[in-house]
Amino acid sequence: MRPVRLAPMNDPRNPGRLAAGGAGEAPAPVMVIGGAEDKLRDRVVLGRFIHLAGGSEACIAVLSTASSLGEIATELYRETFGRVGVAQVLGLRPQTREEANDPALAAKLEDVTGIFITGGNQLKLSSVTGGTRLGSAIHEAHDRGVVVAGTSAGASAIASHMMAFGSSGATPKHRMAQVAVGLGLLVNVVIDQHFEQRTRLGRLLAMVAQSPALIGIGLDEDTAAIVYPDDTLEVLGRGAVTVVDGSEIVTDAFQTVGHKPMMVSGIRLHSLPSGYRFDLAQRRLIPAGEPRAAEFVRTGQRRLRNLVRQMAAEGADSRTPERRRRPGRQLKRASE
Repeated sequence: MRPVRLAPMNDPRNPGRLAAGGAGEAPAPVMVIGGAEDKLRDRVVLGRFIHLAGGSEACIAVLSTASSLGEIATELYRETFGRVGVAQVLGLRPQTREEANDPALAAKLEDVTGIFITGGNQLKLSSVTGGTRLGSAIHEAHDRGVVVAGTSAGASAIASHMMAFGSSGATPKHRMAQVAVGLGLLVNVVIDQHFEQRTRLGRLLAMVAQSPALIGIGLDEDTAAIVYPDDTLEVLGRGAVTVVDGSEIVTDAFQTVGHKPMMVSGIRLHSLPSGYRFDLAQRRLIPAGEPRAAEFVRTGQRRLRNLVRQMAAEGADSRTPERRRRPGRQLKRASE
């Protein structure tokens, strides 16, 4: 089982939010959704996820461990994805770490093109799957180009720093929020959801004040932030994404006691509606019309992957069935 790999946390100017891909591979986008996404009408947010996963040819795994609705949550998304032509939807719902460590369960992710993590209780999700075979399989799938999306609690759990629970309110206060370790697909960020609807600005400000190297991302309902491998973020949906940058913060968070308000000054706050983009590495708004360097990077990476596959295919007769099916694995092991 491969350990989860997190980027260094000590340089806020070079966050490196996405876990690195394997040899010749590029990690896929990560999509975090603020919850209550439209499932019946335009399905703008879910439609983008399906597009990134391969459209009607997608094979999507729904991980519903966090949900208290049981198999109902899985069936809801199976029906929703089916309405737009996705026929292959797998349900994964481990309830214990023993189940999440089952190799047969992790193997179900080998052929998927998209992973969707439902809402519910993010602490349950991270406690059951974090550091297990299933958790590593999610990382491996992402490394080889599988888009991973999380909604509500699933969005919070995707980051390395997870907003576990806390109180509402616009004023940052000491002991307002509790942080835990998430799945680590995104690092150096902390994500909160149902943001505007549940007045969660205060606890996100408090988290960034206590850990200024982190970037806070607040997601409104029916709104998504798509984080690409070049650390650019795109906003999609009905509401807005709030980005909290504490790199120039002045605060007394380390002195505040009890549940008293903390002083927070110098925070840079960005509220981004649909269509806007943000550079998380440079911590700046991307002007409209500015080209994305990632398009050129991904083109080169695709060519490299194709070359690797062609080279591997030349000697396929001398390989085992497992190596024929995943030719990049041998190169990846050699680089580790």
